[in-house]
Amino acid sequence: MDETVPVLIVGGGYAGLASALFLAHHGVRSILVDRHPDVSVQGRARGINQRTMEIYRPLGVEPRIREAGRPFDGESGVVRCESLAGEWTWLLGEEARTSLPGLTACEFEMADQRTVEPILIEAARAKGADIRFGTRCLTVNADPDGVTVEIGDRDGGRRRVIRAGHVIAADGFRGRTGPSAGIVREGPGVTQSWVTFVVRADLSDIVTKRAMFWIVVNPEIGGFGSFLSTAVPGQWAISFTYDPGKESPDDFTGDRCRKAARAVIGADVPLDIVDIACWEEAVGVADRFRAGRVFVAGDSAHVWPPAGAMGANAAVQDAHNLAWKLAAVIGGWASDGLLDTYEAERRPAALALADITVRRQQARFGDEPDGDDVDDVLCTFGQRYDSAAVIGAAHVPGHDAVYGGGLEQGAAPGTRAPHLWLDVFTEGADGERITVHDLFHDAFVLLTGEDGTAWTEAADKIAAHSGIPLRAYRIGPANGGPETAAELSDAEDVFEARYGLGRAGAVLVRPDGYVAWRCPSAAGDPHALLAGALHRILRPSARPAPA
Repeated sequence: MDETVPVLIVGGGYAGLASALFLAHHGVRSILVDRHPDVSVQGRARGINQRTMEIYRPLGVEPRIREAGRPFDGESGVVRCESLAGEWTWLLGEEARTSLPGLTACEFEMADQRTVEPILIEAARAKGADIRFGTRCLTVNADPDGVTVEIGDRDGGRRRVIRAGHVIAADGFRGRTGPSAGIVREGPGVTQSWVTFVVRADLSDIVTKRAMFWIVVNPEIGGFGSFLSTAVPGQWAISFTYDPGKESPDDFTGDRCRKAARAVIGADVPLDIVDIACWEEAVGVADRFRAGRVFVAGDSAHVWPPAGAMGANAAVQDAHNLAWKLAAVIGGWASDGLLDTYEAERRPAALALADITVRRQQARFGDEPDGDDVDDVLCTFGQRYDSAAVIGAAHVPGHDAVYGGGLEQGAAPGTRAPHLWLDVFTEGADGERITVHDLFHDAFVLLTGEDGTAWTEAADKIAAHSGIPLRAYRIGPANGGPETAAELSDAEDVFEARYGLGRAGAVLVRPDGYVAWRCPSAAGDPHALLAGALHRILRPSARPAPA
């Protein structure tokens, strides 16, 4: 072998780059290979929801992503029109980007891939990730002890052999890494073929109000299309569907795209074509997310229409779910069975999101565009897990129960930990205000009331003797100050209402911010209760595969 590495990642899109960043944050070395020479100027995925921003926040990249999104600050809503110069019908208005201060400290951000991906690359490399563009993955051969991967330069030059402990396939809808391990995508498959081209044009007299997305229904482009701004002033992305039985990507010349661009704009304005790319819209979810030591994430695991910006966010959240579990197994503080919970949690979520986005796409492009009834807040925050890595999930397993009937701000096992603003009272940080999700990134976190000293002492002992990354905090009342002896103060006095623990109960939150277990009262021995819960979560017995 030329090299060995704990994790090899195939694919340098959102899922792959996020995997490299999160693994490096957990102290796990990885090598990422991507056949493209660099990130694409075709930054189609632009909406980063509040949950994804919560994930980025404690890693220090949230401010840079917000800055990358400045060119989109004035954008809001979704428009349907025949051309930009014609009449606009607003499907979603200003409320599409409202703040949600009672649910999260983060904002929905508009920032496209061409600017966000370099931020993820820099952050991952700063933490030790080895990211190699212009490098193809040629073969992947897994065995019970690891995976042997042959890689080669994009130009067909030097080849190398890497021995990896695990492989994350993040090489997209057409990627071969997952299928080579026997993972099959189920569903309708390709539903539409699209061409997207970036144009440079001065549209200041036509686009007088910026939407997040324009749906264009124009017979001159063959039916449906879309129009988007980009992070580069004066550059715009135009897309429309085509029939692959009648046309091929080679038919979309510069002249053809200029003609289509003028039809979409609705005016004969000077413009230049910057880039042209063809792609396929598809619907499907992998039949499994794990095959031995190979895992699929992002578009390799699931694809659906782009409506609602759910694909890129789901890709990052796949990576976030998987990274801490790989770190636990590689670090020796969890058994291999923990890795099965990645599929048990993320596949039902993918199935639910596929249904939701298909319904939303049909509404937006159909005869009744105002029929989009998807609850974005529920989709962003209401996702629920049921697996061996959760104790006491009350909801019924299966993808139909992923979101339930509505969003509840309660610390139920299998749900995202509810938002809190906290004041920090520790040495050197008196009065600093943080959000509770700033705590969840590299360790299990035990939260307890101000009388929960027995819980924090138990957590400290378990962390010291087990090697499990575990921190514990007592949360006192608002304005309590250091004299309460609690490490954190509940700035808005909502801890008890949202977590339901009183002064001496405890809740265990996983490194990905999901509630793993709760004990509402101080009954029993805290050390035994907490140690037993961690053992059940991190060393689960075999469970039947989810339906």
